[in-house]
Amino acid sequence: MLPSPTSHLQLTITKILGLDPGLASLGFGAISISAHTRPPTVALIDFGIIQTPARTEIGSRLQTIYEDMHSLLDEIQPDLVAIEQLFFYKMGNTIPVAQARGVILLVIAQHKIPWVEFTPSQIKQAVAGYGNAKKPDVQAAVARELALDKIPRPDDAADALAAALTAWMQI
Repeated sequence: MLPSPTSHLQLTITKILGLDPGLASLGFGAISISAHTRPPTVALIDFGIIQTPARTEIGSRLQTIYEDMHSLLDEIQPDLVAIEQLFFYKMGNTIPVAQARGVILLVIAQHKIPWVEFTPSQIKQAVAGYGNAKKPDVQAAVARELALDKIPRPDDAADALAAALTAWMQI
């Protein structure tokens, strides 16, 4: 049986990988939780993006995501993955991004890692304090929560860190 989304997680979680799905740019951000301190503290592990070239055929792009996601999960070894739910401004982006998301979920299932997903509004609410927060407010909140000197770049990586922080705040 494959792991499925869950909101009932034990406090044994020490690493959370956040993902902001995309075909051209898939953001990732990993945090660690120290349960040995009171209150528990959170720290940055790593963040970045997985990119696929725009002029490459979609099968090759999905294969890049598949391979890079395996490498990322092997490197980070998260206890939980938090994924931002799909939200689109243009209908033309929906199918390719959904295909990339399918590959991401497949790789997570192959690694038998539990996952949760959050809407953009849920992430904004958890990290910035209100569901209609603007992107700069969310990014500033991410930097503040992780005690970073500057806002993580690119935006997709900051969004992925926000998803990871949301999961931490919800467990």
